[in-house]
Amino acid sequence: METKSFDILAFGAHADDVEIGMGGTIAKYAALGKKIAICDLTDADLSSNGTVESRKIEARDAGQILGVAERISLGMPDRGLLLNKDYIRTIAGVIRMFRPKLVFAPYFTDRHPDHGNCARLVAEAVFSAGIRKFQTERGEASHRVQNVYFYMINGFHHPDFTIDISMYMETKKKALNAYKSQFVKTEGTVDTPLVNGYIETIEAREKMFGQQVGVEFAEGFKTDKPLLLDRDLLGESS
Repeated sequence: METKSFDILAFGAHADDVEIGMGGTIAKYAALGKKIAICDLTDADLSSNGTVESRKIEARDAGQILGVAERISLGMPDRGLLLNKDYIRTIAGVIRMFRPKLVFAPYFTDRHPDHGNCARLVAEAVFSAGIRKFQTERGEASHRVQNVYFYMINGFHHPDFTIDISMYMETKKKALNAYKSQFVKTEGTVDTPLVNGYIETIEAREKMFGQQVGVEFAEGFKTDKPLLLDRDLLGESS
């Protein structure tokens, strides 16, 4: 399979996870010309609303709205994202195939167990992808990413850093609204938290993060290691 070279590879347990957590950041960096891919681990086949087929169409449309260069699904079982070597090997192969500079995944702490398990699988796979003798079906050689960052889905955790998405909040909302089966209540819709003002809740969170750093909207991220600043605290080049 063709080996690529991407700037960002964002993983989600289900289609719409990435859009919820970092849709504005993806839109921002895509507009700057960065090459971005999304990998959904499952087809969200246990979703209360929508079908696998409708979710795939919605995911495609949302990715196009954000400017994503490529999106794939691994078809792993929904609610079956257990920490096992086969899944780690598969995800490591995806990392080797896209060869990203940065990898993003959901934050470990979330009310949905699949989101935390996705984070653990991705963290394991990132490490394994960098081991030369670790065997994968995809990708040609080992690959070490520069950094791994974690976005928030259902949580309001204190971020380690934020990204200004003030110019891209409307794009993020448009991408979320592409998931009509998940966020729009219609006749026959199963009543879930997602169809009861969920997008408005996400917008309020990003507004809160933005206010904390002096911008209109921001997305918050967690990191498992310290960040290195290449400018000093007064804004002068170091």
